Amino acid sequence: MDDEESICTVIDVVLRDEGYEVTTTTDGLEGLKLFKESFSVRPYDLIIQDIKMPDIDGLTLLGKFQEVDPEAIVLIITAFSTYQIAVEAMRLGAYDYIKKPFDNEIDLKPTIQRAIHMKRLMALTKTAYKDEEIGVNPFKIIIGATPEMKKIHDLVRRVAQTDSTVMIQGESGTGKELVARALHYQSNRSSEPFLTVNCGAFTETLLESELFGHIKGSFTHAISDKKGLLEVADKGSFFLDEVSDLSTALQVKLLRVIEAKEFKPVGSVETKKSDVRFITATNVNLEEQVKKNLFREDLFYRLNVINIHLPPLRERTDDIPLLAGHFLGKYCKLMKKDIKGFNAEALETLLLYHWPGNIRELENAIQRAVALTEDSIIKPDELNLRLQPLGLYKGMDEPVLMGADGAGANINLEEKITEMEKAYIEKALKLTNGNLTEAAKLLGTTFRTLRYKAKKHNITT
Repeated sequence: MDDEESICTVIDVVLRDEGYEVTTTTDGLEGLKLFKESFSVRPYDLIIQDIKMPDIDGLTLLGKFQEVDPEAIVLIITAFSTYQIAVEAMRLGAYDYIKKPFDNEIDLKPTIQRAIHMKRLMALTKTAYKDEEIGVNPFKIIIGATPEMKKIHDLVRRVAQTDSTVMIQGESGTGKELVARALHYQSNRSSEPFLTVNCGAFTETLLESELFGHIKGSFTHAISDKKGLLEVADKGSFFLDEVSDLSTALQVKLLRVIEAKEFKPVGSVETKKSDVRFITATNVNLEEQVKKNLFREDLFYRLNVINIHLPPLRERTDDIPLLAGHFLGKYCKLMKKDIKGFNAEALETLLLYHWPGNIRELENAIQRAVALTEDSIIKPDELNLRLQPLGLYKGMDEPVLMGADGAGANINLEEKITEMEKAYIEKALKLTNGNLTEAAKLLGTTFRTLRYKAKKHNITT
């Protein structure tokens, strides 16, 4: 929508050449009517509106679109003279702005491509949300559609039917126990017990008793016989989390269980049998632990027959919409709330955040947002995530603003922001030897966004 017929024609021709279906109008109220009529049948993926319309104020029109669809993605077209209004529009929920006069290749097409991509990501959250609503068992699925996660899905499927021991490695919060459960529930042991123990949560004595059991009087407070978890888990699967925390003595005993499928309860001379499939997990490099004689080499090779490495969330950001939708459905059900999704800015915040706590932190953020929001759509403030600056320019001069006495010249905020953005991109590319993928990670953005911005600033890579 633009009050200039020529702008509508240009956008129509350019986007149809790219394969998009386009509807144009020079009338803001007519555009709103078309949007309302299409919403329940085949809603538009994207709205492009001029901030200056003759029949309705641009910010008011933006609000009307959001009333119809709180998840509507709106791009603002703005002239330089209305730049501050465009900034206000983004604060009110517009996805981005395109400044007149615009370049079709550098400004229009990339901005629209990013907006359409965001719309598709928002649709993924809906899919995952509905899956959770209809009761898909989260323990039978590993959420993720990135190439890395598809490989893990395939590996789990192929390995599940075997009795080979599996070691799952990855940072804390990446979902190692979920993979272990998926292995169990897709195996021929699925009807038998699945037991889990965190090796770092017990002292050596208590962990030995938990694993192997004990007989009455074998130590202080052993007032009766107790079955060990290995006996309880017979014929099933046993998940040892943080296996690197096992003491040397317990490593020896565990090795015997794996090799001979037998063990002795604490204080007993009787040997018991246990046929369990061992799955272990660790967030440390066990090979390095072996080299330092902190972990037995023979046990390591027994446990590491199949190795599954889970990437951190920051390396699989395309899975964030699926995970976010899954957790949104989960906590809406638990809290009996009717929240439909995330607006574009909130979802972009999820995508740009660095997630040091991985999936566990994402789940906590969504749970908090569901608890706090009183609307039908989650906005960035409810996520309470701070996108941290990278400190690429430590020691950089502080910005200088001229005082009321008129000393010096006034600055142009837009030009200053552009200048700083270019400087940060150049610095990141220098630090990564021109590697766009690594520079994008360093700047907390996506490869596509960085490639677009580098081209925009005429930065060669």
